[in-house]
Amino acid sequence: MGQKTGYSAAQLSRLERGISPMTVDAFQAIADALDIPSGAPGPLPDSHQPGRHTEPTSRYPRIPAPTLKDREDGESVRRRQFLAAGAAAAVNVGGPPGETPAQAHEAQMGEILVARLRDAMLGLGSPATSQNHEHVIAELHHAHRDYRTCGYASLAVRLPRLISTAHAAHSKDHALLGRSYLLATRLLIKLDEQQLGWMAADRARQLAAAAGDPLVVAESARQLAVLARKAGWQDQALTLALNAAESPELREVGRSGTALRGLLVQSAAYTAAWKGDPDGMRELTAEAAALASGLGDTRLRDLGGFSPATVQLHLVSAENSVGDPARALAAAHAIDPAALPTTERRARLYTDMAHAHNRWGRRDACISSLQAAERCAPQEIHARPAVQALISGLLLSGRTTSDLRGLAARVGALRASPAFEAVVFSISRRARRTGVPSRRSAAGRPRGQLLSSATPRRPPPGRRTAAPGRQAARTCRSARRMSRCGPRSRAGGCVRPAWPGAAG
Repeated sequence: MGQKTGYSAAQLSRLERGISPMTVDAFQAIADALDIPSGAPGPLPDSHQPGRHTEPTSRYPRIPAPTLKDREDGESVRRRQFLAAGAAAAVNVGGPPGETPAQAHEAQMGEILVARLRDAMLGLGSPATSQNHEHVIAELHHAHRDYRTCGYASLAVRLPRLISTAHAAHSKDHALLGRSYLLATRLLIKLDEQQLGWMAADRARQLAAAAGDPLVVAESARQLAVLARKAGWQDQALTLALNAAESPELREVGRSGTALRGLLVQSAAYTAAWKGDPDGMRELTAEAAALASGLGDTRLRDLGGFSPATVQLHLVSAENSVGDPARALAAAHAIDPAALPTTERRARLYTDMAHAHNRWGRRDACISSLQAAERCAPQEIHARPAVQALISGLLLSGRTTSDLRGLAARVGALRASPAFEAVVFSISRRARRTGVPSRRSAAGRPRGQLLSSATPRRPPPGRRTAAPGRQAARTCRSARRMSRCGPRSRAGGCVRPAWPGAAG
Protein backbone atom coordinates (compact mmCIF):
# COMPACT_ATOMS: atom_id res chain seq x y z
CA MET A 1 0.00 0.00 0.00
CA GLY A 2 2.84 2.40 0.79
CA GLN A 3 4.44 1.84 -2.62
CA LYS A 4 1.14 2.39 -4.42
CA THR A 5 0.17 5.54 -2.54
CA GLY A 6 3.60 7.04 -1.99
CA TYR A 7 3.01 7.32 1.77
CA SER A 8 5.13 5.74 4.48
CA ALA A 9 3.72 3.05 6.74
CA ALA A 10 3.77 5.51 9.65
CA GLN A 11 1.78 8.09 7.69
CA LEU A 12 -0.78 5.47 6.60
CA SER A 13 -1.16 4.47 10.23
CA ARG A 14 -1.73 8.10 11.22
CA LEU A 15 -4.34 8.46 8.49
CA GLU A 16 -6.16 5.35 9.71
CA ARG A 17 -6.17 6.55 13.31
CA GLY A 18 -7.21 10.09 12.43
CA ILE A 19 -3.99 11.72 13.68
CA SER A 20 -3.32 13.14 10.21
CA PRO A 21 -6.32 14.57 8.35
CA MET A 22 -7.66 12.62 5.39
CA THR A 23 -7.14 15.23 2.69
CA VAL A 24 -8.58 14.98 -0.80
CA ASP A 25 -5.17 14.06 -2.22
CA ALA A 26 -4.67 11.29 0.34
CA PHE A 27 -8.22 10.01 -0.19
CA GLN A 28 -7.71 9.88 -3.96
CA ALA A 29 -4.33 8.14 -3.65
CA ILE A 30 -5.74 5.42 -1.40
CA ALA A 31 -8.76 4.97 -3.65
CA ASP A 32 -6.52 4.57 -6.70
CA ALA A 33 -4.32 2.06 -4.85
CA LEU A 34 -7.38 -0.01 -3.96
CA ASP A 35 -8.89 0.32 -7.48
CA ILE A 36 -12.00 2.04 -6.11
CA PRO A 37 -13.73 4.12 -8.81
CA SER A 38 -14.22 7.78 -8.06
CA GLY A 39 -18.02 7.54 -8.26
CA ALA A 40 -18.32 4.65 -5.83
CA PRO A 41 -20.33 5.35 -2.66
CA GLY A 42 -18.44 5.63 0.58
CA PRO A 43 -17.43 8.04 3.30
CA LEU A 44 -16.03 11.32 2.13
CA PRO A 45 -12.97 13.00 3.66
CA ASP A 46 -13.71 15.19 6.67
CA SER A 47 -13.23 18.30 4.57
CA HIS A 48 -16.19 17.30 2.34
CA GLN A 49 -18.64 16.08 4.96
CA PRO A 50 -21.32 18.67 5.77
CA GLY A 51 -21.29 20.01 9.27
CA ARG A 52 -17.72 18.84 9.97
CA HIS A 53 -14.73 21.01 10.80
CA THR A 54 -12.90 21.82 7.58
CA GLU A 55 -9.34 20.56 7.70
CA PRO A 56 -6.73 21.97 5.36
CA THR A 57 -6.66 20.21 2.01
CA SER A 58 -3.45 21.70 0.69
CA ARG A 59 0.10 21.81 1.88
CA TYR A 60 -0.23 25.38 3.15
CA PRO A 61 -3.65 26.01 4.72
CA ARG A 62 -4.96 29.46 5.38
CA ILE A 63 -4.10 30.91 8.75
CA PRO A 64 -6.93 30.27 11.22
CA ALA A 65 -8.43 32.94 13.40
CA PRO A 66 -6.68 33.54 16.74
CA THR A 67 -7.95 31.48 19.64
CA LEU A 68 -7.55 31.66 23.38
CA LYS A 69 -4.60 29.60 24.50
CA ASP A 70 -2.98 28.41 27.67
CA ARG A 71 0.53 29.32 26.55
CA GLU A 72 1.81 32.83 27.03
CA ASP A 73 2.16 35.01 23.98
CA GLY A 74 4.96 37.51 23.43
CA GLU A 75 3.09 40.33 25.17
CA SER A 76 2.60 38.22 28.29
CA VAL A 77 6.27 37.32 28.35
CA ARG A 78 7.29 40.96 28.00
CA ARG A 79 4.85 41.95 30.77
CA ARG A 80 6.33 39.33 33.06
CA GLN A 81 9.83 40.53 32.21
CA PHE A 82 8.80 44.09 33.14
CA LEU A 83 7.45 43.00 36.52
CA ALA A 84 10.41 40.74 37.13
CA ALA A 85 12.78 43.58 36.35
CA GLY A 86 10.92 45.58 38.98
CA ALA A 87 11.49 42.99 41.64
CA ALA A 88 15.10 42.67 40.55
CA ALA A 89 15.64 46.41 40.75
CA ALA A 90 14.05 46.47 44.19
CA VAL A 91 16.36 43.65 45.27
CA ASN A 92 19.47 45.24 43.74
CA VAL A 93 19.18 48.80 44.96
CA GLY A 94 22.91 49.21 44.80
CA GLY A 95 23.06 48.38 41.09
CA PRO A 96 23.84 45.17 39.22
CA PRO A 97 27.29 43.79 39.88
CA GLY A 98 29.76 42.94 37.21
CA GLU A 99 28.00 44.46 34.18
CA THR A 100 30.32 45.86 31.55
CA PRO A 101 29.43 48.01 28.52
CA ALA A 102 30.13 45.06 26.20
CA GLN A 103 27.74 42.84 28.15
CA ALA A 104 25.08 45.54 28.15
CA HIS A 105 25.48 45.77 24.37
CA GLU A 106 25.08 41.99 24.04
CA ALA A 107 21.91 42.14 26.12
CA GLN A 108 20.46 44.57 23.55
CA MET A 109 21.77 42.65 20.54
CA GLY A 110 18.46 40.86 20.02
CA GLU A 111 16.60 44.17 19.78
CA ILE A 112 19.17 45.52 17.32
CA LEU A 113 18.95 42.39 15.18
CA VAL A 114 15.14 42.48 15.07
CA ALA A 115 15.09 46.18 14.15
CA ARG A 116 17.55 45.71 11.29
CA LEU A 117 15.73 42.66 9.93
CA ARG A 118 12.46 44.58 10.07
CA ASP A 119 13.93 47.44 8.06
CA ALA A 120 15.43 45.06 5.49
CA MET A 121 12.11 43.24 5.06
CA LEU A 122 10.29 46.56 4.63
CA GLY A 123 12.76 47.70 1.96
CA LEU A 124 14.40 50.29 4.19
CA GLY A 125 17.78 48.59 4.53
CA SER A 126 21.00 49.50 2.76
CA PRO A 127 22.31 46.96 0.19
CA ALA A 128 25.99 46.15 -0.11
CA THR A 129 28.08 48.12 -2.59
CA SER A 130 29.09 44.91 -4.36
CA GLN A 131 26.15 42.95 -5.77
CA ASN A 132 28.25 40.23 -7.37
CA HIS A 133 26.33 36.94 -7.27
CA GLU A 134 29.26 34.91 -5.93
CA HIS A 135 29.79 37.49 -3.20
CA VAL A 136 26.11 37.28 -2.17
CA ILE A 137 26.30 33.47 -2.01
CA ALA A 138 29.42 33.71 0.14
CA GLU A 139 27.63 36.14 2.44
CA LEU A 140 24.81 33.61 2.89
CA HIS A 141 27.32 30.92 3.87
CA HIS A 142 28.92 33.30 6.36
CA ALA A 143 25.50 34.15 7.79
CA HIS A 144 24.76 30.45 8.34
CA ARG A 145 28.12 30.07 10.04
CA ASP A 146 27.36 33.01 12.33
CA TYR A 147 24.04 31.39 13.26
CA ARG A 148 25.68 28.04 14.00
CA THR A 149 28.27 29.70 16.24
CA CYS A 150 25.76 32.15 17.80
CA GLY A 151 27.64 35.18 16.51
CA TYR A 152 24.76 37.62 16.77
CA ALA A 153 26.97 40.72 16.56
CA SER A 154 28.17 39.71 13.10
CA LEU A 155 24.78 38.36 12.07
CA ALA A 156 23.07 41.66 12.94
CA VAL A 157 25.15 43.31 10.20
CA ARG A 158 25.41 40.51 7.67
CA LEU A 159 21.88 39.07 7.35
CA PRO A 160 19.88 42.33 6.92
CA ARG A 161 22.44 43.56 4.39
CA LEU A 162 22.21 40.21 2.57
CA ILE A 163 18.42 40.45 2.25
CA SER A 164 18.60 44.05 1.02
CA THR A 165 21.33 43.19 -1.49
CA ALA A 166 19.50 40.14 -2.84
CA HIS A 167 16.34 42.21 -3.36
CA ALA A 168 18.28 44.99 -5.10
CA ALA A 169 19.94 42.63 -7.60
CA HIS A 170 18.81 42.94 -11.23
CA SER A 171 18.35 39.19 -11.65
CA LYS A 172 16.84 37.87 -8.43
CA ASP A 173 17.92 34.45 -7.20
CA HIS A 174 14.71 33.13 -5.67
CA ALA A 175 16.41 30.15 -4.04
CA LEU A 176 19.01 32.36 -2.36
CA LEU A 177 16.37 34.81 -1.18
CA GLY A 178 14.26 31.94 0.15
CA ARG A 179 17.17 30.56 2.18
CA SER A 180 17.93 34.04 3.51
CA TYR A 181 14.34 34.47 4.67
CA LEU A 182 14.40 31.01 6.26
CA LEU A 183 17.41 32.01 8.33
CA ALA A 184 15.66 35.25 9.26
CA THR A 185 12.57 33.25 10.29
CA ARG A 186 14.57 31.03 12.61
CA LEU A 187 16.18 34.06 14.23
CA LEU A 188 12.87 35.87 14.67
CA ILE A 189 11.30 32.80 16.27
CA LYS A 190 14.25 32.52 18.64
CA LEU A 191 13.91 36.21 19.53
CA ASP A 192 10.14 35.89 20.12
CA GLU A 193 9.13 38.15 17.22
CA GLN A 194 6.29 36.10 15.81
CA GLN A 195 4.69 38.81 13.66
CA LEU A 196 7.84 39.35 11.63
CA GLY A 197 8.40 35.59 11.72
CA TRP A 198 5.11 34.94 9.92
CA MET A 199 6.06 37.49 7.29
CA ALA A 200 9.52 36.01 6.73
CA ALA A 201 8.28 32.40 6.66
CA ASP A 202 5.58 33.14 4.09
CA ARG A 203 8.05 34.98 1.88
CA ALA A 204 10.43 32.02 2.12
CA ARG A 205 7.62 29.65 1.09
CA GLN A 206 6.65 31.72 -1.94
CA LEU A 207 10.25 32.22 -3.06
CA ALA A 208 11.03 28.51 -2.65
CA ALA A 209 7.95 27.56 -4.66
CA ALA A 210 9.02 29.96 -7.43
CA ALA A 211 12.53 28.48 -7.42
CA GLY A 212 11.22 24.89 -7.36
CA ASP A 213 13.49 23.92 -4.43
CA PRO A 214 11.74 21.11 -2.48
CA LEU A 215 14.14 21.36 0.47
CA VAL A 216 13.42 25.05 1.01
CA VAL A 217 9.70 24.45 0.49
CA ALA A 218 9.69 21.74 3.17
CA GLU A 219 11.80 23.80 5.57
CA SER A 220 9.47 26.78 5.18
CA ALA A 221 6.58 24.45 6.06
CA ARG A 222 8.49 23.43 9.20
CA GLN A 223 8.97 27.04 10.25
CA LEU A 224 5.30 27.80 9.60
CA ALA A 225 4.44 24.80 11.79
CA VAL A 226 6.64 26.21 14.57
CA LEU A 227 4.89 29.59 14.34
CA ALA A 228 1.47 27.93 14.33
CA ARG A 229 2.42 25.96 17.44
CA LYS A 230 3.55 29.09 19.24
CA ALA A 231 0.28 30.78 18.27
CA GLY A 232 -1.64 27.97 19.96
CA TRP A 233 -2.84 26.27 16.74
CA GLN A 234 -1.51 22.80 17.53
CA ASP A 235 -3.78 20.91 15.12
CA GLN A 236 -2.76 23.10 12.19
CA ALA A 237 0.91 22.85 13.18
CA LEU A 238 0.69 19.06 13.27
CA THR A 239 -0.98 18.99 9.86
CA LEU A 240 1.61 21.29 8.30
CA ALA A 241 4.58 19.24 9.53
CA LEU A 242 3.20 15.79 8.71
CA ASN A 243 1.87 16.77 5.29
CA ALA A 244 5.21 18.30 4.33
CA ALA A 245 7.04 15.20 5.58
CA GLU A 246 5.05 13.04 3.16
CA SER A 247 5.62 15.28 0.14
CA PRO A 248 6.56 13.18 -2.93
CA GLU A 249 9.02 15.87 -4.07
CA LEU A 250 10.90 15.54 -0.80
CA ARG A 251 11.35 11.79 -1.28
CA GLU A 252 13.06 12.38 -4.61
CA VAL A 253 15.85 14.54 -3.14
CA GLY A 254 17.73 11.64 -1.56
CA ARG A 255 19.45 11.58 1.83
CA SER A 256 18.99 15.31 2.39
CA GLY A 257 15.27 14.87 1.80
CA THR A 258 15.21 12.01 4.31
CA ALA A 259 16.95 14.21 6.88
CA LEU A 260 14.43 17.01 6.33
CA ARG A 261 11.60 14.49 6.72
CA GLY A 262 13.14 13.64 10.09
CA LEU A 263 13.20 17.31 11.09
CA LEU A 264 9.53 17.63 10.16
CA VAL A 265 8.61 14.54 12.18
CA GLN A 266 10.58 16.02 15.12
CA SER A 267 8.55 19.21 14.83
CA ALA A 268 5.34 17.17 14.85
CA ALA A 269 6.53 15.33 17.97
CA TYR A 270 7.18 18.62 19.75
CA THR A 271 3.69 19.81 18.77
CA ALA A 272 2.21 16.62 20.21
CA ALA A 273 4.02 17.43 23.45
CA TRP A 274 2.44 20.89 23.49
CA LYS A 275 -0.95 19.25 22.98
CA GLY A 276 -0.37 17.16 26.11
CA ASP A 277 0.00 13.86 24.21
CA PRO A 278 3.14 12.16 25.60
CA ASP A 279 2.44 8.86 23.86
CA GLY A 280 2.06 10.49 20.46
CA MET A 281 5.18 12.57 21.12
CA ARG A 282 7.29 9.51 21.92
CA GLU A 283 5.93 7.58 18.96
CA LEU A 284 6.85 10.38 16.55
CA THR A 285 10.25 10.80 18.22
CA ALA A 286 10.94 7.09 17.73
CA GLU A 287 10.08 7.49 14.04
CA ALA A 288 12.53 10.39 13.73
CA ALA A 289 15.20 8.39 15.57
CA ALA A 290 14.76 5.52 13.10
CA LEU A 291 15.28 7.92 10.19
CA ALA A 292 18.40 9.36 11.87
CA SER A 293 19.84 5.90 12.51
CA GLY A 294 19.37 5.01 8.85
CA LEU A 295 21.34 8.07 7.77
CA GLY A 296 24.17 7.64 10.25
CA ASP A 297 26.10 10.90 9.86
CA THR A 298 24.86 14.46 10.50
CA ARG A 299 22.93 16.15 7.72
CA LEU A 300 21.61 19.68 7.11
CA ARG A 301 23.93 21.54 9.48
CA ASP A 302 22.62 24.87 8.18
CA LEU A 303 19.14 23.88 9.44
CA GLY A 304 20.37 22.83 12.90
CA GLY A 305 21.53 19.38 11.85
CA PHE A 306 19.80 16.02 11.89
CA SER A 307 21.42 13.07 13.64
CA PRO A 308 20.66 10.67 16.52
CA ALA A 309 22.07 13.27 18.93
CA THR A 310 19.79 16.06 17.67
CA VAL A 311 16.76 13.75 17.90
CA GLN A 312 17.68 13.09 21.52
CA LEU A 313 18.00 16.84 22.06
CA HIS A 314 14.47 17.36 20.73
CA LEU A 315 13.30 14.69 23.15
CA VAL A 316 14.65 16.78 26.04
CA SER A 317 12.59 19.78 24.92
CA ALA A 318 9.52 17.63 24.32
CA GLU A 319 9.66 15.99 27.75
CA ASN A 320 9.96 19.45 29.27
CA SER A 321 6.84 20.56 27.39
CA VAL A 322 4.94 17.48 28.53
CA GLY A 323 5.83 18.46 32.11
CA ASP A 324 8.16 15.58 33.02
CA PRO A 325 11.49 17.12 34.12
CA ALA A 326 12.81 13.76 35.33
CA ARG A 327 12.54 12.23 31.86
CA ALA A 328 13.90 15.43 30.32
CA LEU A 329 17.03 15.33 32.48
CA ALA A 330 17.48 11.60 31.88
CA ALA A 331 17.36 12.25 28.12
CA ALA A 332 19.80 15.17 28.51
CA HIS A 333 22.34 13.11 30.46
CA ALA A 334 22.36 10.58 27.62
CA ILE A 335 23.71 13.23 25.21
CA ASP A 336 27.39 13.93 24.70
CA PRO A 337 27.55 17.70 24.03
CA ALA A 338 30.48 17.14 21.67
CA ALA A 339 28.20 14.97 19.48
CA LEU A 340 25.89 17.91 18.77
CA PRO A 341 26.74 19.49 15.41
CA THR A 342 26.77 23.20 16.28
CA THR A 343 27.41 25.60 19.14
CA GLU A 344 23.78 26.73 18.93
CA ARG A 345 22.57 23.17 19.56
CA ARG A 346 24.92 22.73 22.53
CA ALA A 347 23.64 25.96 24.07
CA ARG A 348 20.10 24.65 23.55
CA LEU A 349 20.99 21.51 25.50
CA TYR A 350 22.16 23.51 28.52
CA THR A 351 19.16 25.86 28.47
CA ASP A 352 16.77 22.91 28.23
CA MET A 353 18.50 21.37 31.24
CA ALA A 354 18.09 24.68 33.07
CA HIS A 355 14.35 24.68 32.34
CA ALA A 356 14.05 21.10 33.59
CA HIS A 357 15.93 21.89 36.81
CA ASN A 358 13.74 24.94 37.32
CA ARG A 359 10.58 22.86 36.91
CA TRP A 360 11.93 20.46 39.51
CA GLY A 361 12.75 23.25 41.96
CA ARG A 362 16.54 22.83 41.75
CA ARG A 363 17.64 26.45 41.69
CA ASP A 364 21.38 25.87 42.07
CA ALA A 365 21.46 23.26 39.30
CA CYS A 366 19.38 25.59 37.09
CA ILE A 367 21.85 28.44 37.59
CA SER A 368 24.79 26.10 36.91
CA SER A 369 23.21 24.99 33.62
CA LEU A 370 22.63 28.61 32.62
CA GLN A 371 26.26 29.42 33.36
CA ALA A 372 27.36 26.46 31.22
CA ALA A 373 25.17 27.75 28.39
CA GLU A 374 26.66 31.21 28.79
CA ARG A 375 30.20 29.85 28.58
CA CYS A 376 29.22 27.94 25.44
CA ALA A 377 27.39 30.75 23.60
CA PRO A 378 27.34 34.06 25.50
CA GLN A 379 25.61 36.12 22.81
CA GLU A 380 22.88 33.50 22.45
CA ILE A 381 22.14 33.53 26.18
CA HIS A 382 22.34 37.30 26.57
CA ALA A 383 19.97 38.00 23.66
CA ARG A 384 17.23 35.37 24.02
CA PRO A 385 13.98 36.55 25.68
CA ALA A 386 13.23 33.01 26.91
CA VAL A 387 16.44 32.99 28.95
CA GLN A 388 15.73 36.46 30.29
CA ALA A 389 12.25 35.32 31.37
CA LEU A 390 13.71 32.26 33.13
CA ILE A 391 16.27 34.34 35.02
CA SER A 392 13.64 36.94 35.92
CA GLY A 393 11.46 34.16 37.31
CA LEU A 394 14.36 32.94 39.43
CA LEU A 395 14.80 36.45 40.82
CA LEU A 396 11.15 36.53 41.82
CA SER A 397 10.75 33.02 43.15
CA GLY A 398 13.41 32.74 45.85
CA ARG A 399 16.72 33.78 47.27
CA THR A 400 19.22 35.61 45.11
CA THR A 401 22.91 34.80 44.92
CA SER A 402 25.84 36.64 43.41
CA ASP A 403 25.86 34.18 40.49
CA LEU A 404 22.18 34.80 39.78
CA ARG A 405 22.53 38.57 40.06
CA GLY A 406 25.51 38.48 37.72
CA LEU A 407 23.55 36.44 35.18
CA ALA A 408 20.60 38.80 35.47
CA ALA A 409 22.84 41.79 34.85
CA ARG A 410 24.52 40.24 31.81
CA VAL A 411 21.27 39.19 30.10
CA GLY A 412 19.66 42.56 30.75
CA ALA A 413 17.03 41.37 33.22
CA LEU A 414 17.89 44.26 35.57
CA ARG A 415 17.53 47.04 33.00
CA ALA A 416 14.63 49.36 33.80
CA SER A 417 13.04 52.18 31.86
CA PRO A 418 12.54 55.67 33.41
CA ALA A 419 8.81 55.02 33.72
CA PHE A 420 9.52 51.82 35.55
CA GLU A 421 11.96 53.48 37.94
CA ALA A 422 9.04 55.60 39.18
CA VAL A 423 7.17 52.38 39.99
CA VAL A 424 10.18 51.04 41.89
CA PHE A 425 10.45 54.33 43.78
CA SER A 426 6.80 54.10 44.86
CA ILE A 427 7.35 50.50 45.99
CA SER A 428 10.37 51.53 48.06
CA ARG A 429 8.39 54.41 49.63
CA ARG A 430 5.63 52.01 50.61
CA ALA A 431 8.22 49.65 52.04
CA ARG A 432 9.70 52.40 54.19
CA ARG A 433 6.23 53.48 55.32
CA THR A 434 5.33 49.95 56.47
CA GLY A 435 8.67 49.35 58.14
CA VAL A 436 10.16 46.85 55.66
CA PRO A 437 13.89 47.57 55.24
CA SER A 438 15.24 47.99 51.73
CA ARG A 439 18.60 46.27 52.22
CA ARG A 440 18.87 43.98 55.25
CA SER A 441 16.71 43.46 58.29
CA ALA A 442 17.89 43.45 61.86
CA ALA A 443 17.73 39.66 61.81
CA GLY A 444 20.21 39.55 58.91
CA ARG A 445 17.78 38.57 56.16
CA PRO A 446 18.81 39.26 52.54
CA ARG A 447 17.53 42.55 51.28
CA GLY A 448 14.25 42.42 49.45
CA GLN A 449 12.78 39.55 51.52
CA LEU A 450 9.77 40.30 53.67
CA LEU A 451 10.12 40.13 57.43
CA SER A 452 8.27 37.53 59.44
CA SER A 453 4.96 38.27 61.11
CA ALA A 454 6.73 38.66 64.46
CA THR A 455 8.25 42.00 63.42
CA PRO A 456 6.40 44.95 64.98
CA ARG A 457 4.74 47.14 62.36
CA ARG A 458 2.68 50.30 62.45
CA PRO A 459 -1.03 49.36 62.47
CA PRO A 460 -3.21 50.81 59.69
CA PRO A 461 -5.40 53.79 60.56
CA GLY A 462 -8.65 52.85 62.27
CA ARG A 463 -7.52 49.42 63.47
CA ARG A 464 -7.58 48.70 67.21
CA THR A 465 -4.26 47.99 68.80
CA ALA A 466 -3.59 45.11 71.16
CA ALA A 467 -3.98 45.37 74.91
CA PRO A 468 -0.94 46.72 76.78
CA GLY A 469 -0.05 43.36 78.28
CA ARG A 470 -0.36 41.53 74.96
CA GLN A 471 1.60 44.27 73.22
CA ALA A 472 4.33 43.85 75.79
CA ALA A 473 4.45 40.11 75.14
CA ARG A 474 4.65 40.72 71.38
CA THR A 475 7.48 43.18 71.89
CA CYS A 476 9.18 40.62 74.08
CA ARG A 477 8.91 37.98 71.34
CA SER A 478 10.09 40.30 68.59
CA ALA A 479 13.16 41.20 70.64
CA ARG A 480 13.81 37.47 71.16
CA ARG A 481 13.87 37.73 74.98
CA MET A 482 11.28 35.09 75.77
CA SER A 483 13.97 32.86 77.23
CA ARG A 484 14.78 35.54 79.78
CA CYS A 485 11.18 36.08 80.92
CA GLY A 486 9.53 34.34 83.78
CA PRO A 487 5.86 33.30 84.07
CA ARG A 488 3.34 35.61 82.38
CA SER A 489 0.17 37.01 83.85
CA ARG A 490 -3.28 36.25 82.45
CA ALA A 491 -3.09 39.53 80.51
CA GLY A 492 0.04 38.30 78.73
CA GLY A 493 2.65 40.55 80.41
CA CYS A 494 5.73 39.46 82.34
CA VAL A 495 5.20 39.30 86.10
CA ARG A 496 8.72 38.73 87.33
CA PRO A 497 12.21 38.58 85.87
CA ALA A 498 14.00 35.24 85.50
CA TRP A 499 17.01 36.58 87.42
CA PRO A 500 17.67 39.64 89.54
CA GLY A 501 17.89 42.83 87.51
CA ALA A 502 16.46 41.39 84.29
CA ALA A 503 13.87 43.60 82.58
CA GLY A 504 10.43 42.11 81.96
